[in-house]
Amino acid sequence: MKNLVFIFLLAFVACFSEDRVKYAEARIISHSVFDTLLHRHVSEGKVNYQGFQKDSVLFKRYTRTLKANHPGENWTKNEKMAYWINAYNAFTIELILKNYPVKSIKDISSPWDQNFIQIRENLYSLGNIEHEILRPMGDARIHFSIVCASYSCPELRSEAFRSKKLNAQLEDQAKAFVNDANRNKIAENKMEISEIFNWFSSDFDSEGGVEKFIRKYSDKTLADKIKMSYLDYNWKLNE
Repeated sequence: MKNLVFIFLLAFVACFSEDRVKYAEARIISHSVFDTLLHRHVSEGKVNYQGFQKDSVLFKRYTRTLKANHPGENWTKNEKMAYWINAYNAFTIELILKNYPVKSIKDISSPWDQNFIQIRENLYSLGNIEHEILRPMGDARIHFSIVCASYSCPELRSEAFRSKKLNAQLEDQAKAFVNDANRNKIAENKMEISEIFNWFSSDFDSEGGVEKFIRKYSDKTLADKIKMSYLDYNWKLNE
């Protein structure tokens, strides 16, 4: 009888522990700390990396939160997407800070292939997050929300992405990028556009293609037929 009671207690404890682990993995996290840091140290897309260094305690608190909480199956698509966009941007900043001062992210050895991001028991690179998690979510607007610390990248938003207003934030990022004369030169009969549209052209197929996507967000009236080419990418650090 005592053995049966003991076995029952062990089974109960095991189930309780498993439930606690599942709960920890599924907990929706707050991005308010990152929001505060972005407000402090990002202005018009330019990043004050020295400011992030001075705020290292707060920044490490946020990255520790990311590392301790992997998105759970009960998270909505918007919650997952907001998490991974913020993670990409935060860990890009972390990579720059580890190598700072640096003139370009491309001066760092294999910046997108380093498995330096540990989220619970999983190791990721920036490339994993972009190509294996975010792009398969099927929203081309993510390309204007993740920022690889370079001048020709979209401007880093001075606020964290939040699930409840994610669509509005993604719309704002797409419109701002398309109409940014420093990154796209669009005229009535001609457009010289970012290499981002070339590298990830297939991601815009669901939008009817790159040209249709640009027409959707451009503030300019465009001719029916328009010549399209791509601009050289400037990898200078976005500070």
